[in-house]
Amino acid sequence: MRSTTLPAERVARFHAIETARFLADHPRCVALHQQAQRHFLFGVPLHWMADAPSPVPLYVDKAQGARLFDVDGHAIIDFCLGDTGAMFGHSPAAIARTLAEHGADGATTMLPSTVALDVANLLEQRFGLPMWQFTATASDANRFVLRWARAITGRKHIVVFNGCYHGTVDDVFVDLDTQGRTHTRPSLLGQVVDLTTYTRVVEFNDLDGLRAALAAGDVACVLTEPVLTNIGMVLPEPGFLDAVRQLTQEHGALLVMDETHTLSCGPGGYCRASGLQPDVLILGKPMAGGTPGAAYGFTPEVGARMQAVKAAAAPGHSGIGTTLSAGLLTLRLMRTMLAEVMTDAAYAHMFAIAEQVACGLERVIEGHGLRWTVTRIGARCEVQFAAQRPRNGSEARAAFDDALEPALQLALINRGVLLTPFHNMLLASPAHTETDAAVLIAAFDDALTALAAA
Repeated sequence: MRSTTLPAERVARFHAIETARFLADHPRCVALHQQAQRHFLFGVPLHWMADAPSPVPLYVDKAQGARLFDVDGHAIIDFCLGDTGAMFGHSPAAIARTLAEHGADGATTMLPSTVALDVANLLEQRFGLPMWQFTATASDANRFVLRWARAITGRKHIVVFNGCYHGTVDDVFVDLDTQGRTHTRPSLLGQVVDLTTYTRVVEFNDLDGLRAALAAGDVACVLTEPVLTNIGMVLPEPGFLDAVRQLTQEHGALLVMDETHTLSCGPGGYCRASGLQPDVLILGKPMAGGTPGAAYGFTPEVGARMQAVKAAAAPGHSGIGTTLSAGLLTLRLMRTMLAEVMTDAAYAHMFAIAEQVACGLERVIEGHGLRWTVTRIGARCEVQFAAQRPRNGSEARAAFDDALEPALQLALINRGVLLTPFHNMLLASPAHTETDAAVLIAAFDDALTALAAA
């Protein structure tokens, strides 16, 4: 939907001006992108990189701390941080040291190690769950947890919330349309199975809808983030998550919390900070210092059920696990992250920077007479083109402006700041400074001034 506050023609002129500026300032990026057409779909190693707001992608030479350095010599303040993969900054000193010390000690053995026990102990101390399994990505963790949930409950259905994101798991590419009907997302390629057969979709913050979805007693699990983050940030209303926990227990469904993004809410994630106790917890992206690594933890009761169902199954591959899961080097990096990087002091700094940014953006928006909202939780915040914070995925989607968003993000890149592509979300890291926050706020102000003048 289009913002009601800005004329389409003005946004188009603004976008054209910023596009010309970017192309003039990035000749090497333009040349490399032309060469890349020979090798890559849409000229990029992973096709959705082409969805970035710039007319050609930024080609990065290196990333350090809170900075990206592109091939055209620009130093860019990075508030995207690999969409959370580098939540604690690019190449923290402790991670660089671990790579240097243990890079020659083997990466993949497909065998347990003392390091694995160290990591499990640290995870239990931080997140409160004693039992863990490791995967290469959070997508894998979510996929495997859905298998476990169905296996131990004997139930086929799952429930997700409208607008959710849990990686590339097929089962969750299901939404509600404008009439409230469940349908497979039209963007999903190559899907031949009707995903709506076993996935039910409910609006976030809708307890009546969730109660109805669970009523038949055939739901294996409810899978959700504590805060929706990929449709635009949607915060839980007071008491909502506690009620979700109660309803899942009443109906015999597991509660699975995907904290891949909400690790930014505190040293133990959102659940530990709020006292919420899920059956299963998913952790991904930043856990191995920006390299592939993820984990899922669960209660002893769930673990006992997992072991029982596996012991009763026929021999052979369970469909759970990959060769590169729990690699020795990955676990060393996880241990370093948990013990040395993801500290209370780091989180305190991240929260302070995010608060500075959120307050500054609110002042700028008000100064330009715009009816937009800034939503913040922990180290993460987002500008949403709506007068009120959305309370569910449908409201968050309705606040999108597919013309204004890329134009504004491109303008920020031209002014030396990168946000998360696809929506106006940003993340503060321990590497960001108060000066970085001030630069972002000033760049946002200058971009809106240029937009008004276009």
